[in-house]
Amino acid sequence: MRRIPFVLLLVLFTLPGCHRSAPVGGSSTANSQKSFPVRGKILATDPTHVLLDHEAVPGFMDAMTMSYKLKDPSVVNELHPGDRITATILVDQDAAGFRNPQLDHIVIIGQAKPDYLPRVQYHVPQAGDDVPNFELLNQSDRLIHLSQFKGRVLLATFIYTRCQLADFCPRMSTNFAEIDKALAADPALYAKTHLLSISFDPAYDTPTVLKKYGEAYTGRFAKETFSHWDFAAPPAEKLPAMTQFFDVGVTPGDSKSLTHSLSTVLIGKDGKVVAWYPTNDWKPADVVAAVRAAAAS
Repeated sequence: MRRIPFVLLLVLFTLPGCHRSAPVGGSSTANSQKSFPVRGKILATDPTHVLLDHEAVPGFMDAMTMSYKLKDPSVVNELHPGDRITATILVDQDAAGFRNPQLDHIVIIGQAKPDYLPRVQYHVPQAGDDVPNFELLNQSDRLIHLSQFKGRVLLATFIYTRCQLADFCPRMSTNFAEIDKALAADPALYAKTHLLSISFDPAYDTPTVLKKYGEAYTGRFAKETFSHWDFAAPPAEKLPAMTQFFDVGVTPGDSKSLTHSLSTVLIGKDGKVVAWYPTNDWKPADVVAAVRAAAAS
């Protein structure tokens, strides 16, 4: 991994002639701002920046050590060298490329030292892990349990219906809609599979809200039976256990929004984890192939 000095990186992103080329991905807003999800480890902080050793960011840059300005500098006291985080990179875009990278929506998924360890530790799903029999209330106001899907391949993701970041919940739901249609084209495979969108906002995402949200994404609206794709939320008191098991960091944001990480998991017919997708860079076609392989095993 190539490393660039902290101060030099600040200069590179402020010089008028130093810009990256136009991206192939990311989400746009009316003011030409784009957002990219990132995962990495904090190496250093100052009052307004963090030095982040991060994984590849599709459409933005390769894995690299990079200095980022904090959109909200007040969070710096909660960040420490060695912390693992997920976050959103916000950049302005013009004809020359990207400008003014900022880090926002930071979620700490692993802290570095015992003296500031969180009260809870998140589990990172691994292939072969037994999935607990979590309970949820679905869009039809019925209690469902993950164990009822044993014998079928279950693909689950985490969302909340008020999410405004196009590359987060809306992208996950759009991907699932594409997967649902692809699986429906093979009736035998369709019968062996199920989709589940799990909300981590049970106070707002009631069965009525989830029903309308689900009908819009399946495109069947009032004709939707939800026989293959459930939209559900765990009871509030059971939500922490579920988000911790699936490594979903959720913290309150502004205007009743939630800052959160991503988590999509493929669960086999035996109720064990087959694959885990902690970012948004997976392709529906690749996941359909993984679902097909799991159903055939």
